[in-house]
Amino acid sequence: MTDARLAELIGRLPNLRLLTEPGDLEHYGRDWTRRWTPAPLAIALPASIDEVQAIIRWANAHHVAIVPSGGRTGLSGGAVAAQGELVLSLERMNRVMAFDAVDRTLTVQSGITLQAVHDASHAHGLIYPVDFAARGSCSIGGNIATNAGGIRVIRYGNTREWIAGLKVIAGNGELLELNRGLIKNSSGYDLRQLMIGSEGTLGVVVEATLRLTDPPPPSQVMLLALPDMDALMQVFAVFREKLSLQAFEFFTDVAQRHVLAHGAQRAIDGDYPYYVVTEFDAIDEQAMEAALAAFEHCVEQGWASDGVIAQSEAQAAALWRLREGITESLAPHRPYKNDISVRIAAVPAFLQEMQELLAREYPHFDVVWFGHIGDGNLHINVLKPDALADAEFISQCEHVTKLLAETLHRHGGSISAEHGIGLVKRAYLESTRSAAEIALMRGVRQVFDPNGVLNPGKLF
Repeated sequence: MTDARLAELIGRLPNLRLLTEPGDLEHYGRDWTRRWTPAPLAIALPASIDEVQAIIRWANAHHVAIVPSGGRTGLSGGAVAAQGELVLSLERMNRVMAFDAVDRTLTVQSGITLQAVHDASHAHGLIYPVDFAARGSCSIGGNIATNAGGIRVIRYGNTREWIAGLKVIAGNGELLELNRGLIKNSSGYDLRQLMIGSEGTLGVVVEATLRLTDPPPPSQVMLLALPDMDALMQVFAVFREKLSLQAFEFFTDVAQRHVLAHGAQRAIDGDYPYYVVTEFDAIDEQAMEAALAAFEHCVEQGWASDGVIAQSEAQAAALWRLREGITESLAPHRPYKNDISVRIAAVPAFLQEMQELLAREYPHFDVVWFGHIGDGNLHINVLKPDALADAEFISQCEHVTKLLAETLHRHGGSISAEHGIGLVKRAYLESTRSAAEIALMRGVRQVFDPNGVLNPGKLF
């Protein structure tokens, strides 16, 4: 607190909660990547829009970089503060502001968790359909900053489909009210959509109006064991044609081994190279018969080796844990992560190339991959051998990531599907975006944040 800049900030905002203890700096200065040593100047925890606006204006006046911070569950280093930045944590701004039954919208502060949004929506008989395993700790502001997807994109799409309006403090300190919940609005550029996925480099989201929808019909969960990689897309094609899918997720035998060791329960006897957990509408007996027929067809074709249908909500949750528990089970191994996507039609050819690349370049590494096969999003986790130094491990992984980015470029894919670019992937942005696009993106950033105080070093 002896820093003159912080003293001046407290002078402007005497009621601002400001943390400088070493434990707080470490906790708030990093995200789930754990690759950078956190070294923020301090942690600011504003309680209002006015305080956020004042902090950003102070940052411009004193040329202090700001790292916006939500639940810090990101995997790309987007919330890392390692260069003396002020961490702007929105965790105290976590309230539900309003519910509109006619518009079917929920207005919330950006620090609210995804789980709290789900709970508030359910209280009104509706749902906010974006969902993934980190729901209890990630924040809506962070979801918006990375255009989060999750396990139900196949049915509902990404975060951007469900944002009706935003309040944002731009990098120049101006408060912007974007779209105001309108369904139709053809009055020029949609700056709301520009903010979604911008990783805190254009403005700080302080409030969001979320669109809600009806709960899905009764559903059923099925786990399938598959004999080989080629069967993945065959099974997906059959199930998508015959059923109304809510989710279609896959993981490998290596992933299952880790999640079982972490406490999940085995659901299918024996070991198979690939597994699929799918959830589909099951409104009547006819729908269940269609599901069984689809499964039997896949078995007859040799695309499925075994399967199980949940007989209760508890068993459905246990089947889902086999997929949703993977990331948590891998965390102690400090994995190097790739989060990539291709068009669904390009998945078979890309998977073949990717599999060959990973086998060739990681012959002695444990590689765990899983993902949302129904929307072309794959997560690759490379586990560090205990005897290998961190720097050497990351160097080897980055070499492979460069090759992977080149493969993605050939298939028209993206180096980041849903976790953003941050610090981890900025060297590979050119594999996804053209030079002209990147130049325009830099120009947009300059307009919204002329002094470059918001999340510098991230994205570019």
